[in-house]
Formats: sequence, structure tokens, C-alpha cells
Amino acid sequence: MTFDQLRTLLVVRETGSALRAARVMGREQSSVQKQLDTLNRNSQTLCGEVLTVRQGRGKDYLFTPTGETTVELARTTFEKWLESIHWSRRRLGRMLTVGTTEFTLPIVSRAWDRVSEEFRQREVEFKVAHVRTKDLWSRLETRQVDLICGSIVSTPEGDLRLKEYEVIEYARGQALLLTNLPEAELPSTPVETSRLGGVPLVVPPAGLVADLLATWYGPNFRERLSVVADIDDVHYGLSLLRSGFVRGCMIVTGSIGRGMAAQDDPDAVPLRTIALHDDLEPRAELMTGAFVRRADLERYDATHPLNRLWAAVKEDVRTYTPLA
Repeated sequence: MTFDQLRTLLVVRETGSALRAARVMGREQSSVQKQLDTLNRNSQTLCGEVLTVRQGRGKDYLFTPTGETTVELARTTFEKWLESIHWSRRRLGRMLTVGTTEFTLPIVSRAWDRVSEEFRQREVEFKVAHVRTKDLWSRLETRQVDLICGSIVSTPEGDLRLKEYEVIEYARGQALLLTNLPEAELPSTPVETSRLGGVPLVVPPAGLVADLLATWYGPNFRERLSVVADIDDVHYGLSLLRSGFVRGCMIVTGSIGRGMAAQDDPDAVPLRTIALHDDLEPRAELMTGAFVRRADLERYDATHPLNRLWAAVKEDVRTYTPLA
């Protein structure tokens, strides 16, 4: 049984037929069918049961219990094999994967400008992965990325999750309320975090803002707040407020809040920002930065692409005005 046969089996399982699998793989249908026949014949000899059964013209293949088990074994084999290959390429400095949220992309972009020519000459495969804030920790802890830029909720006591990471801090500060409510309805005086229950909020199900609210109000914060709209994306929330379709507030970072409030669009409902005064424990701030596993930096020498990129990020934070 070869890797190519196992790959064919996986594609047939995903597409349902030899014809569709052949199209995906750029092969003749007869070639795919020949491999299936060989797999079925060998499986019948070894296990006493074929892997796939034809169900008639136009119908998807039926996979037997042995076939389903073999598919899962093949999928696991390929995943582990690719993981091993990627790890070896990272160790040898042939590949580097960086994760970034939409709003921290400039950090990676500027650092890349400092090392891009060197990486091209060394033929380093450089990949950038879009990471949602809610997935930041899982991407790091599962080693899907080598370095990541994003924002987290930080408390004065420190985040225990950071003890195994090196951190370059770009900005730290309080969140803001962005609102389309008139001054008469919600004055511009700072709003205490303990009073957020009386403010109509547009809230995402996960991510930075959800982490912030959970820090103040616990994991069931929705039950203690007045949620007027649920959003999956910050841009949709901003559009809701600017359209006037929803009247309320969003908790946003300082840079987003000030940027939106400064926009002058006669066709949109005007937005303004209101400061938040944190009077709950634990006190929470938003911290934007770059994160890398300390063990990875120590494992490689100073010329390894990860250490070279980390040095470029350090240089960037000295040169550019921190994000707000």
C-alpha cells in the first residue's frame, strides 16, 4: 500500500466518486479506479473485507467499516507525516510561519521589510496566517505558528500564560466605548465598568472584547449585560452603529474608536468615543504585542530565521510610534 494509493482513497472519500476524485487530482478516471481496485483486492486478502463498494451509476461510493477505518488511519498518517516535515523545515530554518490579526498586520509587514532580502537569498519559505483574536492562544500553544502578533487582555497581576513566551509590547491601555447614542442619552463623562450593565451593548461571542467582559463580569457576562446585538466581526458591529439600525455602544480599542469617531460621512450616523473607568477587580487592560515561545528562541542560534525576525520586530518597536 503506497502513499499515493492512500491519497487517492482520501480524495475519493471526500469527493464521493472516482470521476470527481480524478478531476481533483488531475488524472484519468481509469487510473483512480485501478488504484481503488488494487486497494480493495489487498484489503480483501488482508482483512476479509473490501474498502469501497460501488452503488450504481451516479451514486457515491459506499465505504465499508474497514474502509472508514483505513481512511482515518490514512488521514492521521498524512497529518503526522506533514507535521514532521514542517517541524524539520522549521528546525533547519527553511520555513517560518507568522500569525497576525487584521489590526496588527503592520507590525509583521514592517519587520518583514527588514529581513525580506536576507530570507529570499536563504530561500526561506515565509508564510503569513490570518488569526482571529479568539484563536490567538490556541494557535501558539498548538505550534501552528512560530510567531504571532495580536492583542490580549492583561491584568496587573500578569498573565500566567505568558511565562513561557517572550513578549514585545507595542501598546497598553484601556478600551473605549464607541457609541451612536446622543449626548443627552449617554453623556461623554467616563463610564465606570461596573455600570456597563445599564448600557446597550453590541457584543461579539468571542475574542478580545468577550475576554475583557468575562474578566469583569465572569464567563456568563451576557446574563448581566444589556446585549442589543450579537456580532461575529468588528466591521459588522461598526456598520450596525453607523447605519443607526442598532442604537448602542461597542467596546473597542483606542485606535479603532478614535479612527471611527474621526470619520466624516454625511450619510452615516455620527459616532463618538467615551472613556471607560475600570472600577472592577481584577483591573484589565488591552495589550498589543508580538509573542514567541521562549524555548524556540533558545533552541536556535542567532542566525535562525525566527531569531532574525524577532530581532527585526524588536527594532521596529524602537523605531515606530506604538499602536494606541
